[in-house]
Amino acid sequence: MNDETPILAGIRVLDFGRYVAGPYCATLLGYLGAEVVRVEKREGGEDRYIAPVCDGGEGGVFFQTGCNKKSMTLNPSSDEGRDITRRLVATADVVVANLPPAALGALGLDYGSLAAIRPDVILVTQTAFGDGGPYAQRGGFDGVGQAMSGAMYITGTPGHPVKAAAPYVDYSTAVLSAFGALAALMERARSGRGQHVQGALQATALAVFGSHLIEQGVARLDRVGTGNRVQTSAPSDVFATRDGFVLTHVVGNGLFRRWARLMGDEQRWLGDPRYATDASRGDHSEEILAHMRQWCAARATSQAIAELEAAGLPAGPVYTPQQALDDPQVRAMSYLREIADYPGLPRPAPVPDLPVRFSRSPAGIATRPPTLGEHTDEILAELGYSPDDIARFREHGVI
Repeated sequence: MNDETPILAGIRVLDFGRYVAGPYCATLLGYLGAEVVRVEKREGGEDRYIAPVCDGGEGGVFFQTGCNKKSMTLNPSSDEGRDITRRLVATADVVVANLPPAALGALGLDYGSLAAIRPDVILVTQTAFGDGGPYAQRGGFDGVGQAMSGAMYITGTPGHPVKAAAPYVDYSTAVLSAFGALAALMERARSGRGQHVQGALQATALAVFGSHLIEQGVARLDRVGTGNRVQTSAPSDVFATRDGFVLTHVVGNGLFRRWARLMGDEQRWLGDPRYATDASRGDHSEEILAHMRQWCAARATSQAIAELEAAGLPAGPVYTPQQALDDPQVRAMSYLREIADYPGLPRPAPVPDLPVRFSRSPAGIATRPPTLGEHTDEILAELGYSPDDIARFREHGVI
């Protein structure tokens, strides 16, 4: 960090999000310097308690989506809660709310209601399927996006579709939503007007899986799942070593020539017309993969990685989660930040920091996640409510 002003200094974000796509979108804006106020139910949002790691039940999802935020509790469906929401919105530049359209309207968080309070406000929402079409009223999670994009079908094997453990649809939707919020803020600086930015899990899942869908739409190959094996190049798969597994991805004729040289029989591989292109190597991969399996099985993981690296071939060991935490590159680059000062946390939590860095602008984790309602009184006082008002809200179950 340095003395430069954060990129989003002076921007206030209200986070009415749930689970991942909304909250992590707000987190990313907070990592860029925005003031983020997380508005939670009085008992806490569902995402606060997923994969618990604290004595109070707070979990891994909350630690990843909660840093750099203030927390206030609120029942926005009550009359007094609606008044508080209106005052909050009047102070906000961006409102993030991944709620169904009907819920947005009922809580006064739809774009029309927000713009009536602050015309230049930017509303960022995420839904499962978008606001039109036959699925507009359906809910959904990350896995639904994976399933309905074709990715699970191809990731698995025939008769056994497989979902990725990493919820990439949720987090990618959050990243795209933050991208949209930044674009809308740039446009507002020019026009002075706000707008509604909409993300959807299905749209994100299709975008991430897009090259496969393009191939299917044009070539009609009707591919089936092949597990870890890439179908459009070779050798691109996971291979067992004497003490673990390595993944290698050989794409392009240049890398394939390096691989053939490493294998010690260039004429065998480079002289065969079946192996002339990525596509043909993918279609005729059996002999290539068999040779690579034999080569890896004769080596320890560290030796295989060292030889592949020396040959200029992209490869990596298949880590357990603990090995990923212990990786020397991760530690050297400080990709994970240890959060140690959260109440009830038995040991420091390794939280992924902002995955991009700037040469001048400070960004990333600055404060631990907030305890539930930690800043409620502070925020309400800023909005002009007196201590007696706040006490009454608490007595009436508004906060």
